[in-house]
Amino acid sequence: MKGGRKLVWSSEKPVERKGPETVARRLSRPPAEHDVRVRRERSGRGGKEVTVASPLYLTQEDASRLLAAWKKLCGSGGALKPGQTPDGVPYFDLEVQGDHADRLVAELIKAGYKAKRSGG
Repeated sequence: MKGGRKLVWSSEKPVERKGPETVARRLSRPPAEHDVRVRRERSGRGGKEVTVASPLYLTQEDASRLLAAWKKLCGSGGALKPGQTPDGVPYFDLEVQGDHADRLVAELIKAGYKAKRSGG
């Protein structure tokens, strides 16, 4: 064995690995093709509010960069939650702790996304 790697058996079919450039072009959509809804949620979080922007059809790297910028802008923590449409298209929900819905809608619109606030 080279480099101390172990051979692991899997019953799944081999997956063709592509470089990050190919995956990024295939999965990330331009901002104008997103129809993002920004909402506040409190249920299931022990009474704490979070602001959720969803769905964002981005690669994980792009979504992580966007979330990092939002966390810095809002001065709070956040999380990246993967999801999938019924058609099987992957997307991300970006969560930022606290009530920052208006600020995030403004940032999304400034970046060229079609964004609206939903909920109360």
